[in-house]
Amino acid sequence: MNQPAYRFAVYEDLFDLPDHIIGEILHGQLITQPRPAPKHARAASIIGGEVMGPFDQGKGGPGGWWILDEPELHLGSHILVPDLAGWRKERMPRFPDEAYFSLAPDWVCEVISPGTARTDRVVKMPIYAEASVQWLWLVDPDLRILEAYRLLDGHWLLERTWQNDDIVSAPPFDAINMNLGDLWLPQD
Repeated sequence: MNQPAYRFAVYEDLFDLPDHIIGEILHGQLITQPRPAPKHARAASIIGGEVMGPFDQGKGGPGGWWILDEPELHLGSHILVPDLAGWRKERMPRFPDEAYFSLAPDWVCEVISPGTARTDRVVKMPIYAEASVQWLWLVDPDLRILEAYRLLDGHWLLERTWQNDDIVSAPPFDAINMNLGDLWLPQD
């Protein structure tokens, strides 16, 4: 029995996607998903707002970071679009000329949903570890939790989990406190 030919996805495959679709290439496969749902978008936006001022702009905090929403990362053969990512300015003093980043970030935040949880945990986490991303946050708006992971010897170590309305002081941004409850939409 003949098997259908398998074609590895290429960067140009992303160009044909509609604007409302996010595309990534993971292990040669084109993975698509719609734009985030409101509770997902809110959680990512609030986190970005909390860390942007003190860490990216140095307002009320130590500065020294570039923080971006949904940057396109080219890590080896993989193309990923995390919800948020950050680079220490000492590692990336200036932005690349390309429309993407080939230098792995120091921190990544993925806001997971039922449709992305398996990909974020099973596929993307190992890719981030292989690329030596040092910190990873997984945020689940349905369960109302934030998990902070640190890369140790090429493996993810869960540093801590926060839930509901906990006051969060999560590395690498533990110079500030954040009320986790601000991320969640009101429950019905």
